[in-house]
Amino acid sequence: METAELKVQIRQEAGKGPARRLRSAGSIPAIFYGQKAQALMLAVKTAELTKLLRGGDENVFIQLSFDEAGQSREKLVMIKEMQTNPTTGRLRHVDFYEISMDQAFTFDVPLHFSGIPVGVENGGDLQHLKREIKVSCLPALLPDAITVDIRNVEIGDALKIADLAIPEGVTVLDHADVAVVAVSAKKEAKVVVPEEEEEAAKEPERIGGEKKAKEE
Repeated sequence: METAELKVQIRQEAGKGPARRLRSAGSIPAIFYGQKAQALMLAVKTAELTKLLRGGDENVFIQLSFDEAGQSREKLVMIKEMQTNPTTGRLRHVDFYEISMDQAFTFDVPLHFSGIPVGVENGGDLQHLKREIKVSCLPALLPDAITVDIRNVEIGDALKIADLAIPEGVTVLDHADVAVVAVSAKKEAKVVVPEEEEEAAKEPERIGGEKKAKEE
């Protein structure tokens, strides 16, 4: 289990005003809490947290370090929730949740699909129905991802959660019958004929123009 280190500071002020000043100074407000931990208001450097998150791992473990009452503290956490600016995408707030190594937690684990289905090679369409699954396990047993071999999926077939190779010590919380990937037959494109052309096609062709009226 890889762990990233992040230095934070305890903050004393709460509210919109202090939060704005904090962001203007290059930090964002944060909070630390846990099942048995006392909640702490924190401040974290925006650049350092952004750099830590560039790896793209949703389940990154973070070793927080900070000073509290003159003593150095360390807390193992995961990011529980992040708030971003809907316009700029910049971080605005983050929640850190304390992790205990001897307690199982719920995680979302991404699925990595491997290979090209035989059904696709035969002209079918690949459908990704689920890109992550919910699991429960000890932090040390959490996989980075679960690889799904999709090479043998035929047209009309699907792989379900029950078909996945789940590491020992990891319990899947999603229903076993849920499909994660399927290959379907391609739908033939329907040619839409304009109404004017359709009517013209139904009307028989007249040879020699219109028939003259018979003289009396």
